[in-house]
Amino acid sequence: MYAVIDRNTPAGTSLAPDLYPDGFVMVIDKPYRWTSADAVRKIKFSLKKLYHQGNIKVGHAGTLDPLATGVLLVCVGKATKVSEALQAERKEYVAQVTFGATTPSFDMEHEVDASYPWEHVTEDAIAAALKEMEGEQMQLPPVYSAKYVDGVRAYEMARQGEDVTLKAARIHIYGTRIIEYRAPVLKVAIECSKGTYIRAFARDLGTAVGSGAYLSALERTASGGFRVENALTITEFAERF
Repeated sequence: MYAVIDRNTPAGTSLAPDLYPDGFVMVIDKPYRWTSADAVRKIKFSLKKLYHQGNIKVGHAGTLDPLATGVLLVCVGKATKVSEALQAERKEYVAQVTFGATTPSFDMEHEVDASYPWEHVTEDAIAAALKEMEGEQMQLPPVYSAKYVDGVRAYEMARQGEDVTLKAARIHIYGTRIIEYRAPVLKVAIECSKGTYIRAFARDLGTAVGSGAYLSALERTASGGFRVENALTITEFAERF
């Protein structure tokens, strides 16, 4: 069984590979504007220096967009074999959704491309729309996503101005909870299945309440049983180990 390295792991604990024959999973709080690959590269570089060897297997279990923060599971050694199983577990997010506008990527990566009325959007209307969005459904991914189209990432095609056609994917929204609504900005907790695009969720919520919407902030608060309050920042990882 793999070990877990997180904020509860005592500082100075050795990460020597011979102590972890089944590898380990690091619970990382991914920094804002870092890609998931950036975080993996940083940790792999640090471990290579620590171990004085260059053949360390390091990967992650579930991509987070650069503009999102929160739980990123980094698998090391033989634990990379369980990355798909970890990725398949439920996810929890706290999302900030701004009504009254849309962007091409459904988040803040791109500038606003259209404006909509939002004054009619009440908390009751949002609650009713969220209730309707719960359960199993087909979700159309954003064109600015890592989905493959004929062997090419969709976002690469979109950034080159090419037309991108994606297929809707089956997802499950297990539950939602309004944390705060200060019009036109909503903060909402979402529990969902693997493969759910919260950016697309924001888009669909805007449509459901008769407005436009985009994702203006996102934190993954849990992935399976791993929670953000136990996650290590990149700085903490460097200082502790």
